[in-house]
Amino acid sequence: MYAIVRSGGKQYKVAPNAIVSVEKVEPDKDGRYTFEDVLLVCDDTGVRIGTPRVPDAAVQAEVIEQYRGKKVRGFTYKPTKNIQRHYGHRQSLTRVRVVAITTGQTAASAPASGESEE
Repeated sequence: MYAIVRSGGKQYKVAPNAIVSVEKVEPDKDGRYTFEDVLLVCDDTGVRIGTPRVPDAAVQAEVIEQYRGKKVRGFTYKPTKNIQRHYGHRQSLTRVRVVAITTGQTAASAPASGESEE
């Protein structure tokens, strides 16, 4: 089972127990975050594509860490006026682990740490 979610203007393919880095999101008090903007869900019953979202679908994830990405350096130059400008940017990111993908009918969750997937 997997799903396509939209967060921060980007789309991510997620599956139970997958670790994904997304643009910074604020978790709940218990350290979890729910992606409610689910665009596609694929499970054993078939593929459900939303228009634009799949109704009653959500992806629960637990926040592992919040960090900053690599520095992106930029340079602007206008030759006629001899103007030069250097700049840099670091994006704030959040690393999450997908706990469960829920739809209106089913819920798929990651196995517990001691269990094996069958």
